Amino acid sequence: MIAGGVVHGLPEDLREALLGRPAALAAWEDITPLARNEFICWIESAKKIETRHKRIEWACSSLQDGKRRPCCWAGCTHR
Repeated sequence: MIAGGVVHGLPEDLREALLGRPAALAAWEDITPLARNEFICWIESAKKIETRHKRIEWACSSLQDGKRRPCCWAGCTHR
């Protein structure tokens, strides 16, 4: 089972992307639940499916690069 966020559960498309990238998954499991929540909310706030896909790709790549939060985003308003 892959951990979700504080408020947001793990979306299926993000789960599949993380499963396909072991380094991103390891980083995902290492960040805090609040940080996971921020990534999930940022991805889910996309209005277009194309944007959502780009955000999932960026999140996985960023996690692999050691980033622990989405950059340049005000943060989850649901917490």
